[in-house]
Amino acid sequence: MGKILILAVGAAIAASTALADATRDEQAFKRRLGYAGHYVKEFEQEVARQRGGEKRVWHTKNDALQKVQELKSDFPDDPEVEALFQRVKKALMASKGDFTDIKAEWTAYLHNEENLRELISKAGEEKWRGLIAANQGKCLEKLFPAPDSEEIALDDIRGTYVVLDDVEYPANQFYGATGEYIYCGKPSSGYYFISLGGRAWLGPYEAVKRYRRMVDTGLEDVKKWTVLGEIAGITCENTNGGEEPVGDYFYGWVVKPVAIMVPGRVVAIFDKDAESSGRFVGEDMIDQIKNGWYTVKEIPADVTPERLMEIFMTAIKEKNYKLYLDCIDPQVFGGKYGEDEACRYHWDLHQERFHREYVHATFGKAKITVQKGFDDSNELENFFLDDSQKSTLEKIGGEKVEQAVVESRAFDKNGKQLGSPHEHRLIRRNGGRWYVLDYAPRF
Repeated sequence: MGKILILAVGAAIAASTALADATRDEQAFKRRLGYAGHYVKEFEQEVARQRGGEKRVWHTKNDALQKVQELKSDFPDDPEVEALFQRVKKALMASKGDFTDIKAEWTAYLHNEENLRELISKAGEEKWRGLIAANQGKCLEKLFPAPDSEEIALDDIRGTYVVLDDVEYPANQFYGATGEYIYCGKPSSGYYFISLGGRAWLGPYEAVKRYRRMVDTGLEDVKKWTVLGEIAGITCENTNGGEEPVGDYFYGWVVKPVAIMVPGRVVAIFDKDAESSGRFVGEDMIDQIKNGWYTVKEIPADVTPERLMEIFMTAIKEKNYKLYLDCIDPQVFGGKYGEDEACRYHWDLHQERFHREYVHATFGKAKITVQKGFDDSNELENFFLDDSQKSTLEKIGGEKVEQAVVESRAFDKNGKQLGSPHEHRLIRRNGGRWYVLDYAPRF
């Protein structure tokens, strides 16, 4: 009997100890659950602020993941832990950025551009071969070592043609004592100095820039060009340039450009009779070709802010510069389209981004406010006004100016959203057509 009593007392003590341990464990569990829940909530809020965009540094992500991972390992079947686990899974996926399926029509502009680039390239190469063949007898067969100016007089070599490969521009550009040049060569093998100071360079070079804006955004990927030129003089220069150049001066033959070839891309020719002193081969057929692929050619008078932003993006993607300008508020240019250098600068930036960063953007619903004049859409105020009062306010309010803010979300070629949404402002005056006011922001 005494033995049974001892066993019963021992069992009671053990049960009491186990209950105390269970209570103590439950308290510790709740604390851990609370800490983890706090970090999960902070992480969710941080993700929400990104609005579908990914960022490099998350301040609360690791804490949330680690604490929930530890809880899940220790209490794999607990429903509260499972709920936190599912919340972290959802937030983690959202932190990687929003994504969508890329539609074929969203990237059609890239394929059109590739086809046009090949067409222009082939036409240019054919023209280049013809130029070389037509001047074969005038071309210097061996460029390096360059003819020695101590042995050959300028009159003996003036007018000779040279084909200079691997011309690095602007890497080898310099401002010398006698002008601006690109140097080809080195002291041991002699120099050719391509003159950049006259129309013979500026004409073809401007044509290459037009080609880049009209056809091929990837032009800058080609680092070395080829120049067909005519020896026109001799000069002594320091290729380091500057007001106080370091190093020695060397004689070199001055080359006047005849044509420029960007290998695999375009050929531009000096044409003294052309308006801009130069043209690229195929330039005369660009508009006709591109007109066939334009999906939007004009802007409806009743265009909505959201649709105008879509048209603005389409104009950029399809390299429709005229439509691009038509989207932008004319007052940005003082009423004269195309005369704003900043606009062309941002056109180039937009081109770069739609080739190197994202391929498409979607747009949210516009938020419209009246900046000036009577706001006939203010339902709260209009509740207290009769028609006569509204008419009076319209008259004294003067010009009505409305502003719309539209958010864009940009997606890369894999369908991933890049960054957070960006705002774009549009403007409408006196109930007329909407125009893009902020043409610079990225999508």
